[in-house]
Amino acid sequence: MTMTLNEWLRGIGGAFVLLSVALGWFVHPGFFLFTAFVGANLLQSAFTKWCPMMVLLKRLGVREPGADPGSERHAA
Repeated sequence: MTMTLNEWLRGIGGAFVLLSVALGWFVHPGFFLFTAFVGANLLQSAFTKWCPMMVLLKRLGVREPGADPGSERHAA
């Protein structure tokens, strides 16, 4: 089973939050600002429907949910 854009986005967001919290706890409290940035970005993307990570993932070829992986080949 291939992961879709939303699954990738959630996984990366969760990994960033966990990593930044761990860095804030074990390395320097300044890393908690990265946690806040990720949270703010998730919040704004809920209202604007736009996220920089989605742009990057699309450029890397991650498919959107419901997209037919073979549809580009058959388009005339």
